[in-house]
Parts: sequence; C-alpha cells; structure tokens
Amino acid sequence: MCDVHLPAKLINGGIAGIVGVTCVFPIDLAKTRLQNQRQGQQVYKSMMDCLVKTVRSEGYFGMYRGAAVNLTLVTPEKAIKLAANDFFRHHFAKNGQGLSVFKEMLAGCGAGMCQVIVTTPMEMLKIQLQDAGRIVITSSSKLVATNPLLSRSYNSGTVTALATPRPASATQIARELLRTQGIQGLYKGLGATLMRDVPFSVVYFPLFANLNRLGQSSADQSSPFYWAFLSGCAAGSTAAVVVNPCDVVKTRLQSLNKGSAEEAYSGVVDCVSKILRKEGPSAFMKGAGCRALVIAPLFGIAQVMYFVGVGEYILDNSPLGVLSP
Repeated sequence: MCDVHLPAKLINGGIAGIVGVTCVFPIDLAKTRLQNQRQGQQVYKSMMDCLVKTVRSEGYFGMYRGAAVNLTLVTPEKAIKLAANDFFRHHFAKNGQGLSVFKEMLAGCGAGMCQVIVTTPMEMLKIQLQDAGRIVITSSSKLVATNPLLSRSYNSGTVTALATPRPASATQIARELLRTQGIQGLYKGLGATLMRDVPFSVVYFPLFANLNRLGQSSADQSSPFYWAFLSGCAAGSTAAVVVNPCDVVKTRLQSLNKGSAEEAYSGVVDCVSKILRKEGPSAFMKGAGCRALVIAPLFGIAQVMYFVGVGEYILDNSPLGVLSP
C-alpha cells in the first residue's frame, strides 16, 4: 500500500481546519472587511478597530458571521490541500531519492489546483456573510451597513441599512446564486482563487518542508512538535503575505453587495487596473497583517495534528480495523 495514509491525512487536515477556524475566524472577518474598503471610505482604521466596531454594531457573535460555512467546508478544503500535497510528493519521490525544491513546488502547485474545487464556493459564501455587517460611507457621507438587518447606534450617528435585500443565510445565498447564475455563480472568482491558492501552495509547502528539516536531529527522525508548529506558522504567514494581492482581488470580485459609491469589477484584469488607478499599489496589501495572523496558526495547528497523528490514532482504534503498513 502507498506510504501516504490518505484517510488519516484527511482526518488530520479536517480537525486542524476546524480547530484553526474556530480560533482565528474573527481576524479573518476583519481581513475581509479591511480588503473591501475603498479609497476615501476607510471606516475601519485597523484590525482591532474593525473588531471593536463589529462588536459594537453586531454584538460578539457578529465576529463569527460566516463561520458556519467555513466550519462545514474547511474539513474537505484543508483535507484536499494537505492530502493532495502528500500524494504528489509521494508520487514525485518514487525513486526513493529526496525531492528537489522544484518537485516540492510542483507538488504544492498540484495541491493548490485541487483545493479550489471546494475553496471557491466556500470563500464565495463566506465573504457574503462576513461582509454583510461592514459599514460603508455613502456619497452623502452617511454611515450605512451592508446588512439590511442592522440599524444600531454607532458612535455619534446611526448605522442604517441598504434598501437592497440580501439572503440571511449561506443556504439562501447559494440557492439564489444557483437560481440566477447557475453553478458558475458559486464559482465566481475562480480565476482569482487559483491565482491565490496555487502560488500559496508553491511557496508554503517547500518552505515548510525545508524549515521543518532544520529541526530534525537526524534524517530518520521527525522534528519536535513545537518545531513543526513554528515551521508551519512561519511558512504560512510568509506565503499569506506573498499572495495577499491576489486575495484582495478575489475578495473584491466575490463581494456581491456594495455601497453606492463602491466600484464594481467585471473580471480580474478590470479589478487590478481599477485598484491600481484609484487606490494605488498599497491597496493590494490591505489586510495582509490579518491574513498572516489567520494563516500562521491554521497551518501551525495543521502540522501539529500531523505530528501527533490524530487521524492515525482514530483509525487504529476504530472498529473498522487498523491502517495497513
């Protein structure tokens, strides 16, 4: 049997995704809202400012708007990503020799291409829910919430709602997109998602493998769990910052509800050109700090799950039998 125990890898990736999302989702919400702010309409000054204003206008659970979508789909998404990378690495190393950096990058590329099957619709639905409570400034300098259910006091003024109705749940959003646009509605921003996830995997997996190798006392021993965690955090945050411009483009393209003064985009090239022209190159790094803070623990936790072998333990002790060697 292949040395890569796919069921165990799927379990490890899924558990890591659930634990990680639960811990860092509020930061991810702040990242989405910061990236969606346009030039001259910066209601949120920083990650902490965004979170404080979110709690004030939506309550504590407002920080977890859209978390259910992620918790539902993060298991297959992370499982596919991690398991696909292991599969490709195993395939490229069939001759028994170590992988070159180029082959490690190819394995990461394959993993990134596989995961977008789940990532794109997951991100599409998550962004609609995360962005629902974002506060925008209209052309009349009035504070308006993109969620029609919000009409709460906000600092010195009142946050009113957009007149345009929006679905209240991920299921309703998905149904409406399928009804009006078909399956391509859920895959809006697929190109931008590929632009983000493929380079991310190309950077992350080789960087993690080489950083983690530094913590090994010998070639036949694994590195300590804390080293695997730190390596995952370092590689994840680095890759997250590198591909942040693509994440900004993806977020803008996948946001359906916009303020009256906010720009609409017809595609990746149109989005990039308009951001450059109206907001400058620095706009592509919006939310980079938040994204690094989200990705670092997500992949650090994932690597610890792999180190501990939770999936292997579950399968070894399940009534279905043990893993084959």
